[in-house]
Amino acid sequence: MVARHDQTTDPVLLDGLLQARRGTAFFARKLNELTDADLDGGSLLSGWTRRHVVAHVGYNARAIARLVEWAATGVETPMYPSVEVRNHEIDFGATLSPIALRNLFDHSAVHLNVEWRDLPADSWHHKVKTVQGRVVPAEETVWMRTREVWVHAVDLDNGASFADIPAPVLARLLKDITGAWSTRGTDKDLVVEVTDQPSALVYGDTTAGSPVMVSGPLAAIARWATGRCTAGVTARRAGEAVEPAPAAPAWI
Repeated sequence: MVARHDQTTDPVLLDGLLQARRGTAFFARKLNELTDADLDGGSLLSGWTRRHVVAHVGYNARAIARLVEWAATGVETPMYPSVEVRNHEIDFGATLSPIALRNLFDHSAVHLNVEWRDLPADSWHHKVKTVQGRVVPAEETVWMRTREVWVHAVDLDNGASFADIPAPVLARLLKDITGAWSTRGTDKDLVVEVTDQPSALVYGDTTAGSPVMVSGPLAAIARWATGRCTAGVTARRAGEAVEPAPAAPAWI
């Protein structure tokens, strides 16, 4: 039997698919390190057990696969009927038996990967709609999944850290977050500076009078920006330390 490959030949898209697949493998590894009893433990997300995280990542793959099917067929298939249905689905998934929960992750990941693989090259530009109502090309589904699997692998609280996430993923994640802040106007008087990259990364209005400057390595800044914790970042205003560092504005 002839091996099947991605139909797209776009090098940027193929690189994105590689990052998504590596993130999926990383999440799978951290999940497989957990015993069934460990799944009942808390995650890094308030109010969610590890079960909730696994259920969310599994159902997220199914939801994104629906968008890819939409792009392939032209038949509108929303991610979820509503945010309420999405939340109920996660709560239900968290009650599954350990083997069913693990199968949900495994099977949904394979399904999404097949949908990506078989999507014709000219269909990647077809428009679909996210659960937030954004109209995006199907190629955006790759990034949507990438950030889910890498960040939530850390949220399993099983030894993974933001330092394990590839720098290009962290940089794009930070760009997304700061862009959302700017759109909402929640980044007033706030400048974010990444200090450990070959080229300095600065986000925010550097012309603002006496902004709070939050600085740190890329991994620490991304962790802070996603609302996980403030460890590893420093904050200053007009040259004076701000302690403790402020919490990041909400981004989703």
